[in-house]
Parts: sequence; structure tokens; C-alpha cells
Amino acid sequence: MALHPQTAAVLDFMKQLGNPPLHEMTPQAGRANYLAMRTPSTVQLPEINDFDADGVRCRLYRSSTTDNAPLLIYYHGGGWVIGDLDTHDDICRKLARDAKCSVAAVDYRLAPEHPAPASHEDCIAATRWIFANAKKLGVDPARIAIGGDSAGGNLAAIVSMHAGLKPVFQLLVYPATDMRLGQESHRENAQGYLLTADSMKWFIDHYLQGDEKKKHDPMYSPLLSDESLLRKSPPTLVITAEYDPLRDEGEQYAARLAAAGVQASVVRFHGQIHAFFGMSEVLDDAAAAIALSGSYLRKYLGT
Repeated sequence: MALHPQTAAVLDFMKQLGNPPLHEMTPQAGRANYLAMRTPSTVQLPEINDFDADGVRCRLYRSSTTDNAPLLIYYHGGGWVIGDLDTHDDICRKLARDAKCSVAAVDYRLAPEHPAPASHEDCIAATRWIFANAKKLGVDPARIAIGGDSAGGNLAAIVSMHAGLKPVFQLLVYPATDMRLGQESHRENAQGYLLTADSMKWFIDHYLQGDEKKKHDPMYSPLLSDESLLRKSPPTLVITAEYDPLRDEGEQYAARLAAAGVQASVVRFHGQIHAFFGMSEVLDDAAAAIALSGSYLRKYLGT
């Protein structure tokens, strides 16, 4: 399918801005540029508060002020280098609204100041704290899901297998699952669709600090995990985009989960690019992907 006309218009607009490509920026400039692209959310929720989860800053979005609410723990994307609670504020608000649940967004440390495994450590520590202190947050500990987009999807997959917890569902939006970057979609979509081969290398170089062994380590490339670990994952929805370098590794991860006996669904949005999930104010497909995520979350969270 051809690139969606709405998405083509977004790419044209971004080109007209004249910003240098991400891989030519410093991490600090990349973060500022990413945040500057954020559109303030129009979604109003009853309560939004920051809290500390074992030393990790988090933000709780409540779609209702009633106690014992179901919860989605969300890890933001940004290649482990950029992104924060504010860049993903709109996504979290809309997931809380559509899933009729609370959302806890995790503000893990970023590379290169804090290279791997800092992000893993923060996400696992914060998630364990949230499970252990669910009642304090007004959350039902038996109805907690996890999820994330891109690098956040990578972190969610790792938390599922390595935190020793039992989330009821996992939402992975175009997850990074293979640091080796060898799939066909990396070659097909190397340039022209927002996330490029150069920017992926930039992210991984900052994150893994040139450690080639880590690229082959399942702790960083969950696609390479043993079946015994994959079996620990909860029911999973994987969302991918046709014109995304990460398309194939996301779909391959869903296939590996299914082969291990995990209930795994994969939905590819044709004509779409990496990062489309955060553009629901201008892309109909993004709004549809948020709504789809909400429907899966309602099913598994019982809302």
C-alpha cells in the first residue's frame, strides 16, 4: 500500500521545518526537538499526579477517582535516548480514556548519560514497586498490564520476562526487539520515513556504547530470548507499521510468542510509519490504533 496521504503530509511538513536529521544532533538537541514537536493534549482526566517508585519518577493518570482501578504501566519510546513523560502525555491520556483504566508512565534514565542497563533497571524497579504498592495508588494489583512504544516496547517485553511479575496483558507498539538491525524492513525503510537506518544506529550507539556483545544479548534483543522466557509473557498485542524499519522484528516477536504458547496478536497498519501512534490529532490511523489498544486493554483488564 502507498504511504497514507495524511502521513505523507506530515512528512512534508517536517521536511519544510528544515531541522537537521536526528543522527546529526546531540542527544540534548534531539530531546529538545522531540519535545518541541509535542502537541498539548485536549484530553481531560479527573486526576494526574507524579509519584516516586523506588527512586524512579512516574506519572499517574486516573480516568476515574474510584479505588481498585485497573492499571496500564507505560514505558515511553525514544530510542532509550530521547523522550520523557511530557512527550508521551497525550498517548497516556488517551489510553487511560479509551481503556477506562489508570496509566502509570515511567520516566526511566536515558543514554548516553545513563547507558544500558540503566533503563532496564529503572523499569523493572519501578514496575516491582508499583505492583507492591498498588493499593496505595488506588490500583487493583490483580489487574495490571504493561506496554510501550518503540524502545518502550523493548522495555515492556524485558519487564514481562525478567521482573518476576504477572501482568495480565502486554501492549507492544512497533517494539524494538533485535539490536542487530538485520531484517529486510531495515533495508526497505532505511530512509524517508522519519525513523531511518542512521537514526537507529545513533540510538543504539548511545544506548549500548559500542558493545557488540549486547546486540546479541536477549536482555537487549528480546527476539533472541529462549522459549522458556518467552512463555512468561502475558497475552500480547503487537502493533506495527508498514513503512517502519522495526516492522519485521515486531512481527517476528509476535510469531515467537505465539510459537511459545502465548496468546499473541499482531496488527499491521498499512501505509504508516514509525511513531504514527503518537500523532492521533492528525492521523486517523493513529486514532484507530489508540482505540484498538483501548479495546484490548478493556478486554484483559476487565473494564
